[in-house]
Amino acid sequence: MTQPLILVRDEGPVRWLTLNRPEKRNALNAELVTALRDALSDTGRARCVAITGTGNTFSAGADLAALKAMRDASIEENEKDSLHLAELLLQIAEHPLPIMAALNGHAIAGGAGLAVACDLTFAVPGALFGFSEVRIGFVPAIVLNFLIRAVGEKEARALCLTGKRIPVEEAQKAGLLGVTPALEETVQYFGEQFAKTSPEAVAHTKRLFLQLGHLPLREGVLLAAKENAAARAASDCREGIAAFLEKRTPRWVPDK
Repeated sequence: MTQPLILVRDEGPVRWLTLNRPEKRNALNAELVTALRDALSDTGRARCVAITGTGNTFSAGADLAALKAMRDASIEENEKDSLHLAELLLQIAEHPLPIMAALNGHAIAGGAGLAVACDLTFAVPGALFGFSEVRIGFVPAIVLNFLIRAVGEKEARALCLTGKRIPVEEAQKAGLLGVTPALEETVQYFGEQFAKTSPEAVAHTKRLFLQLGHLPLREGVLLAAKENAAARAASDCREGIAAFLEKRTPRWVPDK
């Protein structure tokens, strides 16, 4: 019986999505990207999502078959495949729920890109992290949009122009992730924190991070003022204020 490419399980407020190609070190191909996009499209009543991998590798990037197909494909075919991955990373960035990457092992090339696109990233000690694309003549083009936002241009240049793989402990110093020997417990802890928040407010806050990233200060502040006013009229804000005044736990829309 063929195993699913994505294993799905719920642990409290966290929906775990596990990349399930251990024989290929969870390398990304079109089928796995499709399966992950489908899983992210229906997260049930979860309050956040955690993406991890089977075995001892989070994801080794593209697999050998994908690299061979890339080499032999037409420009149009490669563009279609590239857009497929780009839409996955955008889906993560634009998802209304917080998305965490739980690196159970090495995250290389596309695997590192997947991790950077997530809102929070945690890794086990001793894992390697890196954007090795330039070492095979490839370009880490899509992920640059997320990496520059995460660590700034200088750090992104050091990582992507050398293609070096670094220990996750070094990636932590750069602000890319947190290192913990208790990976699942850490993710579940943050899941419990997300469960206390307003789903509407979290979704709006995620959207603001994307919008404010490169706006001039005045334009960004004025946009934020409009978002602030809109949030005050939202049902979750009214419920949150009522709960605060009545000294009770808020009943957010998904909980009603």
